[in-house]
Amino acid sequence: MNLELNVNGEPRPLDVDPWRRLLDVLREDLGLTGSKEGCGEGECGACSVLLDGEPVNSCLLPVGAVEGRAVRTVEDLASADALHPVQRALVDLAGTQCGICTPGIAVTAAWILETHPEADRAQVRTLLAGNLCRCTGYQLVVDAVMAALEAQR
Repeated sequence: MNLELNVNGEPRPLDVDPWRRLLDVLREDLGLTGSKEGCGEGECGACSVLLDGEPVNSCLLPVGAVEGRAVRTVEDLASADALHPVQRALVDLAGTQCGICTPGIAVTAAWILETHPEADRAQVRTLLAGNLCRCTGYQLVVDAVMAALEAQR
């Protein structure tokens, strides 16, 4: 079926089965491999993308359900010259380890910066609750998000 997705601000025409998962289409058809498959069941958040500005698990969405909607992936966070402030903070404060969860956390954290600029530590923890990490224990992740929030205030 012919679909047109808006991915990272670009129209992307595709001829795909509308029931394929958005995650698979992003990775396999569009070559956007930043989003990772962790659990494949919508529990871990490694595949998080922004859909019309809200974080969603791309492993749960059939691609046909996102036609005409804005999809933003981790690849769109950084510019050619610099990392997104939350990506820079995650690197600087060692908020990453194995990297499987990092793209989903970065996308969700960027959403927090955009939509909850006054968030405190407790709110950041709650807003990141859909993103699981088996390595960091979250302290450094929350530190990085707080540093990015404080830098933009």
